[in-house]
Amino acid sequence: MMTDRLTKHRKILSDESRPELFHHVRIQYEPVRKAYALLSPEKVFWPNDIGLDILRLCDGTKTAREIALSLSETYDAPVHEIIDDVYSFLQDWADQLVVKI
Repeated sequence: MMTDRLTKHRKILSDESRPELFHHVRIQYEPVRKAYALLSPEKVFWPNDIGLDILRLCDGTKTAREIALSLSETYDAPVHEIIDDVYSFLQDWADQLVVKI
């Protein structure tokens, strides 16, 4: 079928995924808004502070689980309470082609 060949294949995050920002995406401080923006060629994203902390850890060397563990230490929160939110955030941003998994 023609539509089968044209359908994008969604990558699904796993514990062992090593998220990283795509090469065309960068984090930049915007002094007018006094906030950090994620800039891509066609869009500007405005992550909240926790989202920004997650994105800064997406360097391609840490697994998704290691990112969640690091955030649990930073925010003094049990990893089992935050891991689903971290994974959901990473999957959402991967679906928007900002984070590579």
